[in-house]
Amino acid sequence: MTEGVTRRRAISGLAALAVVGFDPRARTWVTSASAAPSFSRVPELAGSLFVDAAHLQAAGDDFGHLVRRIPAAVLLPGSIADVVKMVRYARAQGVKVAMRGQGHAQFGQCQVDAGLVIDSSSLDTIHSLTSDRAHVDAGVRWSELLLAATARGLTPPVLTDYLELSVGGTLSVGGIGGAMQHFGAQADNVLELEVVTGDGKLVKCSRYERAELFDAVSSGLGQFALILRATVRLVKAPARALVFHLFYDDLHVFIRDQLRLVKDGRFDYLEGQVVSAPSGTGFRYMIEAGSFYTPPCTADEVRLLRGLSDDATTRERIDQSYLDFAFRLAQTIEFLKSIGVWGFPHPWLSLFLPASATEHYVGDLVARLTTADTGQGPVLLYPVLRSRVHRPFLRLPREEVSFAFNILRTAPPDPVVQAAMVASNRALYEAAVAVGGTRYASGAIPMAAQDWRQHFGEVWPDFARAKRRYDPSGILTPGAGIF
Repeated sequence: MTEGVTRRRAISGLAALAVVGFDPRARTWVTSASAAPSFSRVPELAGSLFVDAAHLQAAGDDFGHLVRRIPAAVLLPGSIADVVKMVRYARAQGVKVAMRGQGHAQFGQCQVDAGLVIDSSSLDTIHSLTSDRAHVDAGVRWSELLLAATARGLTPPVLTDYLELSVGGTLSVGGIGGAMQHFGAQADNVLELEVVTGDGKLVKCSRYERAELFDAVSSGLGQFALILRATVRLVKAPARALVFHLFYDDLHVFIRDQLRLVKDGRFDYLEGQVVSAPSGTGFRYMIEAGSFYTPPCTADEVRLLRGLSDDATTRERIDQSYLDFAFRLAQTIEFLKSIGVWGFPHPWLSLFLPASATEHYVGDLVARLTTADTGQGPVLLYPVLRSRVHRPFLRLPREEVSFAFNILRTAPPDPVVQAAMVASNRALYEAAVAVGGTRYASGAIPMAAQDWRQHFGEVWPDFARAKRRYDPSGILTPGAGIF
């Protein structure tokens, strides 16, 4: 048994207004029994319910810093029972609810205007680790789970590039990374979920028990139930990672080699980027491919690079520990935090492009792209296999191979520039849809209800039916604007 240390204990002593109930007439939270002649008393909680300005302002913002919706109250739960009680309470009062993990959304997806935000960061216990699975709270960060698992020689099969995200947060959108070619999304590696539905029911679901709910919740964008705990798959962890950076001037050759690598699966990890050219003008392309191994076994470099184009202008080789590879972004992010850039707005764009359209789409864009358009943020471009992704609401193009295309923009504190980047995202999204592309449900792309219906396509009737069944009052996660 691996026990996490709950942050609730660390912050329970903070000053906060004592919330005693909700006034349905005034649509406000009551902080003393004399504040209103009649109100609905909140249930007894192990955690804390906050209505002070500091908590509300923090919960009304996110990593994107583009949308601000100020809630009426913030729950820091002391247990999953607190979440269940408050979802039931909110439904009875007609209050909208959103769950916030690490606040890494970029366009207000986990915000709720005048409603209740549930901060899952206090639900941070790793309850158990066995030879093939981990049972964890939704607020556990992937970095915490990875460190606990590797201490036992294990690892989650799919990791996001940035590890300081909550388990519940990434499972709600899917969770993508360089091992998708073998294992699918993080949501494809969930064995069981414990959730509270929009009608206040605490239930467990899996492929074998309440399978319809399980399929709906994993990659369901928080529309049907809030994830409280998850049992996720673990595999044997390697000790080392041999990583190659292969640079190309020709997009056609880059894509050809990426397709070769994703189809034969010779690398354990496969991503890629559009990067600045050495001259400082224009861009080139980089394959990032990693092979994992544990001594005395070694990685066969000849086999790994066989058949790739000789047109790769530069090849870099990095042999490092598996943990160093997994945490490869940590130092860069700490630097960005130290200079304040990490706190700038982030109008990110996240798309999936059909392989047949990727060269034309990306080539046309890169021909006019500048570092001012990206704010010097990275541009990711790597292949994904449709056959590995089984979550029905994680929408990919119809072709077997698509390319994840992400412009991780950083915007200056200038509303005009921010608005231009968001408008550009919308135009690029429309161009992607026109060639059969889809979006990853993260990022800053303005979407109306009709856009979401188009996004879900043939599974929209299933999506809408699940909403009616599991969240009949429509209180959960309104920030995305789906309904």
